[in-house]
Order: sequence, then structure tokens, then C-alpha cells
Amino acid sequence: MKKIEHIGIAVKSLKDSNLMYEKLLGVKPYKVEELPSEGVNTSFFKMGESKIELLEATKDTSAIAKFLEKRGPGVHHIAYAVEDIEQELKRLKSEGFELINEEPKKGADHKWVAFLHPKSTDGVLIELCQERTPEKDKD
Repeated sequence: MKKIEHIGIAVKSLKDSNLMYEKLLGVKPYKVEELPSEGVNTSFFKMGESKIELLEATKDTSAIAKFLEKRGPGVHHIAYAVEDIEQELKRLKSEGFELINEEPKKGADHKWVAFLHPKSTDGVLIELCQERTPEKDKD
């Protein structure tokens, strides 16, 4: 794992939270993106090397909707950048971590992503992410 790539925060209203984070951080989001396959809208803020991802549910059945219903708004996950997501998933599985995703899937911000179950990471949802490149893109 190379670094913390971003911190994901579940929000009730992306519009309202974007305004609050613009005031807090003094910058506008560099990207707003819809992920219909995940039932979320996202926005990303960048400050130096650090990024914040805001996630708003667009479907009642999405993981973010369920998170908000159970816990309310707040930190949803910590994402780590990796060099080779497939290799890292194999390594972590062999170390005994429970994978939510056995294979990487397309995520926001032009990344391949996969998640580790919080049961195996002291209650923290961990996301692995790798930049999608033409030679690694599966589509």
C-alpha cells in the first residue's frame, strides 16, 4: 500500500455538503460523478496530497443508504492507493482478511476499487484503489 488515497464520508445531501466543504476547505470539488451501478453520487475535494470523497445515496438499497440509515452521516471508509490491486487482494486474503470484493470493480475518480470487510479490520471499511490505465482497463 502506497498511501491513504482518500477518506470517504457518507452525506445526506451532496449539494448541501459540497457547500459546507467548500467553505471549510476553501476549494470547490474537482470532480462530481454519478455511479449508477453503486447507487451513489460522489464529489471529490483535494488539498495537497489529501482527498475527501463525499458519497450521497441515489437508491434506498445502496450501501450508502444503508450506512446512513444505521449510523447517520460520517466517515464511511478509508481508501488506500495500491500498485497492483489484484495482487494486493490475493495477499490480503492469504493474510486472513475478509474480502467484500474478490475482484476489482470500476469506482469513482477513474479507479479500480475493492473493499475489505470491517469485521476483519477492527470495524473500519477499507477500500483499495488503483488508477485505471488503458493497459489495465478491463472494458
